[in-house]
Amino acid sequence: MHRREMIRWAGMGATSLSLGLLPRLRAADTMNPASQKILFFTKSSGFEHSVIKRNAGNPSFAEQVLAELGPKQGIGFTFSKDGSLFTPAYLAQFDAYLFYTSGDLLSVGPDGQPAMTPEGKQALLDAVAGGKGFVGVHSASDTFHTNEHGGGNNPIRVQRYQNYGDAADSYVKMLGGEFIRHGPQQIAKARITDPTFPGFGDLGGELNVMEEWYTLKDFAPDLHVQLVMETEGMKGADYARPPYPLAWARLHGKGRVAFNAMGHREDVWTSPAFQNMLIGTLKWAAGVAKADVKPNLERVTPGYATIQPPPPEVVNPPPPRTPAPRANEPAPARPN
Repeated sequence: MHRREMIRWAGMGATSLSLGLLPRLRAADTMNPASQKILFFTKSSGFEHSVIKRNAGNPSFAEQVLAELGPKQGIGFTFSKDGSLFTPAYLAQFDAYLFYTSGDLLSVGPDGQPAMTPEGKQALLDAVAGGKGFVGVHSASDTFHTNEHGGGNNPIRVQRYQNYGDAADSYVKMLGGEFIRHGPQQIAKARITDPTFPGFGDLGGELNVMEEWYTLKDFAPDLHVQLVMETEGMKGADYARPPYPLAWARLHGKGRVAFNAMGHREDVWTSPAFQNMLIGTLKWAAGVAKADVKPNLERVTPGYATIQPPPPEVVNPPPPRTPAPRANEPAPARPN
């Protein structure tokens, strides 16, 4: 996509959506009313979620939501799927970056959009360490997996069931955690551990939401956790583990980094609770909202380092299936 078209989308309203209550920040949360410039980057080198997929050249569902929220919150969003734009000069124009990505972004992958270069990835990491904000949503944790390279949705995943610590990918260390797998979508409880963080104040003590709940690992030791996955009673072997972080914030050099594992479903994106969390977190990452991000990982999730065992289909994945021949097309020859 050309840059001119991309910026034009950033100012477009989403009149077709019914968003209900819009998120609000308390006056005490905001240091000044200056407008923030935020890049919403949604390249999918792995699985592409429906909420960020553009159809027939139209903005994605998430882009439409943000296009409506942005002007009301003093935020100017720029929307892009073009990894080749990542240079120090390009990144310098933004206050923060919002990622909803997947896979090895150095590869083109299924969405066909231009990949990042290694220099572009380093430019991103340097920009965040130098003071820019970074917020990851949902599959931003399914991005730049440690020891996984190439485009596509990697079918070999047994390597994800361990903590790599200092040997983790540089992006994973910046983000503060990494996706493992998810079980069936279900209504489950997420406990709020810091109602003073911007956007979390009006949510009550917990959320009970139908969602695709990610399991995560390789948590940075300095995480300030705001949302905890309460695993007791959840369906599926993926959740046979102690409670673990779902949303957090941390400092990375001079930059502010945050992540929220929610955001798979369209009805989550239109919910006031998710919008409150997202806008409040973006305000903090951009440096215009205050928060105490003292590490609390061990206190609120003492079993955070425990990883569920890999299921049989991960340990011994089935061989890839040979696609069925099309009509009037001979079946592939069998090897001798």
